[in-house]
Amino acid sequence: MAKILVCDDDREIVEAIDIYLTQEGHEVLKAYDGEEALKVLKDQEVDLLVIDVMMPRLDGIRATLKIREENNIPIIILSAKSEDADKILGLNVGADDYVTKPFNPLELVARVKSQLRRYTQLGAMTEKKENIYETGGLMIDDDRKEVTVDGESVKLTPIEYRILLFLVQNQGRVFSINQIYENIWNEEAIAADNTVAVHIRHIREKIEINPKEPRYLKVVWGLGYKVEKI
Repeated sequence: MAKILVCDDDREIVEAIDIYLTQEGHEVLKAYDGEEALKVLKDQEVDLLVIDVMMPRLDGIRATLKIREENNIPIIILSAKSEDADKILGLNVGADDYVTKPFNPLELVARVKSQLRRYTQLGAMTEKKENIYETGGLMIDDDRKEVTVDGESVKLTPIEYRILLFLVQNQGRVFSINQIYENIWNEEAIAADNTVAVHIRHIREKIEINPKEPRYLKVVWGLGYKVEKI
């Protein structure tokens, strides 16, 4: 499950939160002031932070400000203060949620689940965006394994898709027939010329308006093929 850092100068509260989160299958890391929390975050990958406001050395508000300079993990602030102004301050400095002491541990567990779910979905959205490759009107969505040209869907065979994806991911770079073959088939290229050329021709017929004067998938005579960076 998730790796969660719990930071509070009250060790009993840290231990109590540890028990409930461990029962949910999470790994719990512990810190007892803001400085310790920053050190843990520097040394380890953490999925979520639960941090108290009132602590020695570095309080939760200032720690959150420092963390937000380079880290976007979900942060839940704990505080004995129930004033709206304090909640607003916590959220304004970058916290994602606020729980007032004394709190029901089951409520905190529910808040943790909610923040992790939102963070995971956000991460998935970001990752999906990163797996979209474009040049001109040609777009490949590698998560959905979809190819479109000017918004129109293009049906490719698995091998054709992998060849095109490889070239689009490296657009502007020329690859020899042997390089294409070895990257796609994962074996040594022996008499690969005809095999690759046939697939290239089929890809062109599907993505180009005029395959004889290609806009995207071009031959570089004597060297190989490339997808043009447009």
